[in-house]
Amino acid sequence: MEVSSRHHLRSDDVRELNENLDAILGVTLDADSYELVEFKDEARDVVLVDGEPLAAYFDDEPFLTVRGANAHPPERGVVTVDAGAVSFVSDGADVMRPGITAADDSIDEGDLVIIVEETHGKALAVGRALVDGAEMSGDSGKVVESLHHVGDELFDFDA
Repeated sequence: MEVSSRHHLRSDDVRELNENLDAILGVTLDADSYELVEFKDEARDVVLVDGEPLAAYFDDEPFLTVRGANAHPPERGVVTVDAGAVSFVSDGADVMRPGITAADDSIDEGDLVIIVEETHGKALAVGRALVDGAEMSGDSGKVVESLHHVGDELFDFDA
């Protein structure tokens, strides 16, 4: 991930970021500095919150990164997977219905979601819902497209 530019976010951009995260996930980031990092060959930008990559823009939508979700656990927009799905999701696989133990009913098709494991509630990935939250449990089919996961370049990005 080659950085093309870095700059501090203006206060109105910080306010907009926090308002969006609060509306979607019930999370507000309280920090002293917010820095936007843009990459040459990546479709997403990262927000360093006090030097940590805690937020990113996925298709121009602000959202927590996996590290951000572990530092600030979301109240909404969460899909929980069982122990059998953990290794697959952690490696970047899309989420399939049989691995889901719970999903927030307020999730709509197309929403960004945080995927967590059921034992400790740790975030494993960020994805895009392919169906509504109420339709995620079942016997077969892909229901969340993986966009970012533990161990990928974004997760390992070091400011």
